[in-house]
Amino acid sequence: MSAICPPGAAYTVNKPLALFLGLRYLRASKGNSFISFVTAASVIGVALGVATLIVVLSVMNGFEIELRDRLLGMTAHASVLGQQGGLNDWETIAGHMQTGTGISGAAPYIELEGMVSGPAGYAGAVVTGIDPERERTVSKVADNMLTGNLDELQPGSGKIVLGRALAQRIGVSLGQRISVLVPQPLDSAAGVSSRLGSFEVVGLFELGVQDHDTVRALISLADANELGRMQGRVSGIRIVTTDIFAAPGMVRRQLSGIANSDTLRVRDWTQENASYFRAIRIEKLMMALLLSLIIGVATFNIVASLVMVVTEKRGGIAILRTMGCSRQDIVKVFVLQGTLVGWIGAVIGIILGIAMAMNIGTLAPALEQALGFQFMPADLYYLTELPSDLRLTDVFWVGVVVLILTSLATVYPSLRAAGIQPAEVLRYE
Repeated sequence: MSAICPPGAAYTVNKPLALFLGLRYLRASKGNSFISFVTAASVIGVALGVATLIVVLSVMNGFEIELRDRLLGMTAHASVLGQQGGLNDWETIAGHMQTGTGISGAAPYIELEGMVSGPAGYAGAVVTGIDPERERTVSKVADNMLTGNLDELQPGSGKIVLGRALAQRIGVSLGQRISVLVPQPLDSAAGVSSRLGSFEVVGLFELGVQDHDTVRALISLADANELGRMQGRVSGIRIVTTDIFAAPGMVRRQLSGIANSDTLRVRDWTQENASYFRAIRIEKLMMALLLSLIIGVATFNIVASLVMVVTEKRGGIAILRTMGCSRQDIVKVFVLQGTLVGWIGAVIGIILGIAMAMNIGTLAPALEQALGFQFMPADLYYLTELPSDLRLTDVFWVGVVVLILTSLATVYPSLRAAGIQPAEVLRYE
């Protein structure tokens, strides 16, 4: 040791020596294996916390994408709306929108709120009038038909397609007729009148979103026009673009080329489904905070193990100080030791978390079978397997946060080690 720290000469511990001592202090003396156990527990705790956090964030990302795709199966990327009363010259507007760059589809719709009745009773419903051919360009309803075909919704056909859950609520099946009641506001003091129509059920669909499957009913655009007394107007035009995130800007730019465009407004998918995505973001944040507590417990273990190492190595620290090592040198040794524990745990956790997130489709069923319950029941979430979307940004920020926390955990033990007085310690050695 005298060759490393010459007596009477101030010496600064270089990085290799600090690293050497940090690695050496990771192993406790033979008489105190408890410190090694606490250190190992710290590494395992950090690794489990990091892996769990990465997996949960990946599942939440996958669930968000799955929900977004299903919601957009009915609502499209953006809608062009007019003033109260609907759009008059909708064919011209739809034709102009379809010529825009990045716009892949435009379809008119009429939306009527009312009630449907069947053998089992009444239920509230949103009756939507569509053009089957154009609807295929903006929604995925045709791809999610359980029975029947959208093409049967021809003008004047008096036919209707229901969400599966809605059909079950009113107890109706294919071939049966149902009544549709739509309230109509009156200009006079009489208030509200109602329009009643009779329709034959020719199809059932399931989008996998409860708010659609339990309330949506589809009829032809012409039948909706007559039922709602729209006088040739439509409620709006649904637009689909090649880039979902650029949809609002694309639609507004294309709309600016239409005369009287100031009387039109655009409602995009983020506004229409804002409550869903806000809830998912909040859930994701809360899950991240709760699971971070696991990492927090592991950092306390790092503090405890370093304090015990400092207590055990008091004599060695005092000798280093008498050989010329400064307080900063001692701090480096224990900062490196604690940071190494955190880094080792973080690397193991990141590797484990990435592997689990990429194979969640295989791991989840095995875990569900072992535990005896489903993480996301199919009848509630309409999912046959856990979705997962591993994002490198999530992995990066989880790693950064863990490294910061574990580095902060070394501050107190390092300062305590640096504060040891050599003369006082060596007096009793």
